[in-house]
Amino acid sequence: MEIRIDTVTSRAKIKPRRDPYWQRVSKGLFVGFRKMSAESVGTWFARYRWNDDKQVRSTLGTLEKFPASERFDKATSEAKAWLAKINSAESVDGCTVLQACEAYSNKIRALKGDKAADDLAARYRRWISGDPVCRIEISKLSRDDVSALRNRMVAAPVHVGKSGKTKPRSKDTVNRDMAAVRAALNMAFDDGKSASNTAWRKPLAAFKNVSQRRDVYLDREQRRRLIACSRPDLERFIRGLSMLPLRPGALAALTVADFDPRVGVLKIGQDKSGKDRKLKMPPTIADFLNNAALGRPATAPLFVRDDGLAWNKDLWKKPIKEATAAAGLPSSTIAYALRHSAITDLVHEGLDLLSVAQISGTSVAMIERHYGHLRGSVAADALSKLAL
Repeated sequence: MEIRIDTVTSRAKIKPRRDPYWQRVSKGLFVGFRKMSAESVGTWFARYRWNDDKQVRSTLGTLEKFPASERFDKATSEAKAWLAKINSAESVDGCTVLQACEAYSNKIRALKGDKAADDLAARYRRWISGDPVCRIEISKLSRDDVSALRNRMVAAPVHVGKSGKTKPRSKDTVNRDMAAVRAALNMAFDDGKSASNTAWRKPLAAFKNVSQRRDVYLDREQRRRLIACSRPDLERFIRGLSMLPLRPGALAALTVADFDPRVGVLKIGQDKSGKDRKLKMPPTIADFLNNAALGRPATAPLFVRDDGLAWNKDLWKKPIKEATAAAGLPSSTIAYALRHSAITDLVHEGLDLLSVAQISGTSVAMIERHYGHLRGSVAADALSKLAL
């Protein structure tokens, strides 16, 4: 039996539930009404289904500003206008998934620079350019299309070294790839390239609680041993990572001009956030940076190899592995472990999480997620002072 929602009386009789009650307006077009509780005003929806079973849906809101007796008619009117917009977008725009990704990459290049844009472009080349989804117009994209893309992202193996062996991709890594695609599609949706984001909203939702803590922590003595077992140019780089909780790539990208010895301020201009930030250095670290920069051109790398090249992940991996073995440290020690160790010390010693986030160039949420458990001892110390 069809449950009607076109009158105030009929809507008052429906049972609260999560799924809307739908009433047909025209072929393929439905208006929906949902009450989550008996006291709720209710929310209105529009839904359209094509002959090929592709379906889109939109929220119309509560429509509270209209009299209750007029809300069904208003919802019907807005649903028809929404459908007209869908048909217009389909017949006029024709923006494909690949074009949306290219547009988003170009926008990020203008806003955040080449590093962030190049990272996006690399992800799109891997996952979109050669994928069946690349030529599909966004307005015709279905949930099945995007779900299939997600499955391909999850199933793609990771090749381990030159041995030919593979391992599954981590869900944390898949999340980063999906976020890049989701951002491009969302921008296209905001720009009117599609009338609905239903096709990708759920299929590209991130896996929850998969971001792992960095488990390799080196205490100060272990860091000293690593520095002592490193060759001179690597020693400077590792010392920098031990004193500044920056991403290794951000430290390697620093130039002599980024440190102003007159005021002891370091500018970090190339990082994951894509934004410049300035940090005031304490005297000991300022002296270290000044010595690293002494007598070299402003455009030269602040932390330079003996051959004059700047460090990068391909150049520091092997030397750090050799120094790690010589120092007798865990074999899983990598450059990022030094950032993790520095952040761990800052949090454990009681620095507030906002300051830690600002220094390290990440969000408070990320610091809380990975390091919040370390605040237990700080809280315990504070509570101990309340004892009478």
